[in-house]
Amino acid sequence: MRVALFTDTFVPDVNGVAKTLGRWVKYLEARGAQCRVFAPQSPAAAEADQWMVERFYSIPFSLYPECRMAIPNPMNLKKALKAFSPDLIHLATPFNLGLVGLHYARRKGIPAVASYHTHFDQYLAYYKLQWMEPMLWKYMLWFHQDCRRIFVPSHSTMKHLQNKGLKELEIWSRGVDVKRFHPVVNREEVLRTCNIPPEKFVLLYVGRLAVEKSVDLLFSTFDSLPEPIRSRAHLAVAGDGPLLRPLQEQYAARSDVTFTGFREGKALSDLYAAADLFLFPSATETFGNVVLEAMASGTPVVGADAGGVADTVRHGSTGILCRPGSLSDFVEAVERLYNNPSQRAELAGAARAYSLEQSWDSIFDRLYASCREVLAAGTAQESPNEALPK
Repeated sequence: MRVALFTDTFVPDVNGVAKTLGRWVKYLEARGAQCRVFAPQSPAAAEADQWMVERFYSIPFSLYPECRMAIPNPMNLKKALKAFSPDLIHLATPFNLGLVGLHYARRKGIPAVASYHTHFDQYLAYYKLQWMEPMLWKYMLWFHQDCRRIFVPSHSTMKHLQNKGLKELEIWSRGVDVKRFHPVVNREEVLRTCNIPPEKFVLLYVGRLAVEKSVDLLFSTFDSLPEPIRSRAHLAVAGDGPLLRPLQEQYAARSDVTFTGFREGKALSDLYAAADLFLFPSATETFGNVVLEAMASGTPVVGADAGGVADTVRHGSTGILCRPGSLSDFVEAVERLYNNPSQRAELAGAARAYSLEQSWDSIFDRLYASCREVLAAGTAQESPNEALPK
């Protein structure tokens, strides 16, 4: 199998999509498949040594700067594709590079599959761009109409896309490395390196700091806790994004809020395990990798009852789910778990047990088998709908 992957983000970019696609490419190569990745150039990728990746000049994508809009060089792209001669096209993002891959698949009669990673339609409201949603979905339906499979990360995402009219949907879930993310940690040492007093009740958020992640609700929840709890609590925020600097300025005088900046590797896994609760109010997740990482780390999750988070967390069993946007629900959940250490321990144990069942290998095995089925079904037919939707 020779797979050409077209994506607007790829490792070493730091986001869930890039990391998942990086794992997929490694898995394919381990199975003997050959891969070429067509991705934008990015600051993180400038010094990366990735022989299988073709990079293109790019500019930031306004709604999601971690994804970049590539400006492909047609001659270089044509030459690289001709030399590689793929028999399967994987379209991981539907914009510039994905569009190039789609046109190539149609022209050459190569079967194409797609993967859906981000609810861009749900982001629009946060940026006062709701008026664009009908146009976005018209384009999305056109883009995916000839794809043999559309892989989605969760059942809620599948239902959302079915309601919009997309077909040939199949679950491609997410796994977690339970050897890397685990509950065993020297809590006092980890917290001291972050200048957090070890006696504090630590609430942790990990993720992009942007409006669509409901970061405002995160801080409102912490500030609205009853004074006896808030005085004993500490909020640790790990991540980067457009709101990082404004939030740092807003909370500069506060000793009970720590911005750790971007973390990865052992520094991140230790922080998960050292926290008492993982607080994640985002209601726009297609999956929410950070939620599963917290669960594997034995840290109880308080999250929004929406999207991929609701698919991963079983309310009252492996975590607590709150009505999206409900400040009272989130405050009540934190207060309840603060006052009930035994329930925290039960949730942590059940969450860890669930994470042990989420093997990356078994997930990729199913995805690989599905791609083989697409190849076995034969080459794609040229589409009569080559033009962009009007």
